[in-house]
Amino acid sequence: MRRTIEVPEYEVQAGVRVDSHRTVLIVGDMQNDFVKEGGTLVVPGAEGTIQPILGLLDLARRSGMKVVFTQDTHSDGDPEWEIWGEHCREGSWGWRVVDELAPREGEATVRKPRYDAFYGTQLEHMLRQWGVDTLIICGTVANICVFYTAAGAAMRWFNVVVPKDCISSFNDFDMEASLSQTATLLGEVVSSGDIEIGEPETTEVYRSKLEEAAARERGGS
Repeated sequence: MRRTIEVPEYEVQAGVRVDSHRTVLIVGDMQNDFVKEGGTLVVPGAEGTIQPILGLLDLARRSGMKVVFTQDTHSDGDPEWEIWGEHCREGSWGWRVVDELAPREGEATVRKPRYDAFYGTQLEHMLRQWGVDTLIICGTVANICVFYTAAGAAMRWFNVVVPKDCISSFNDFDMEASLSQTATLLGEVVSSGDIEIGEPETTEVYRSKLEEAAARERGGS
């Protein structure tokens, strides 16, 4: 049965300032299998996010912000292939980051086995070593790898910023639902062009989101 569900309104920030020395840009799973024609699990709209992500990369590189690329990485026997079919086989064309966004020398790449880039990887260790407190998370898929990485970051008390024009999903509902959850519980949603380098207004975004959500729940009970 088809149902129509209205996604509640969520806040899109007019602007977000980040300290480039305490922020990391995470480019999630922008790999040929997800982005390019001929890929095994192409996400509609993913290729259209390449240009705005390039804009973020330019901002990061000019300001000295560190960049981390994640690669969904699988091999024979991986149970995820039973769900999604074969994709992102390690070493294959489909596994590689698209040429337009190829990591530069000195930029880190994290090979991840599951949706959350923190699961089974050295990502948190790297971030703690660098002394960062804020993550700008973009890429694909909005409600899967992007969302679960954003949630994993928030659970570890990192501030989360998701540029809505730099993510993609298989359908509009999944996109809007993930953005709504992110804006309500995890961090800040913004357009990539509205991210600026400067002193942040707050250092505890996730805590403030939790407090707001708890207040709403108490008020409605």
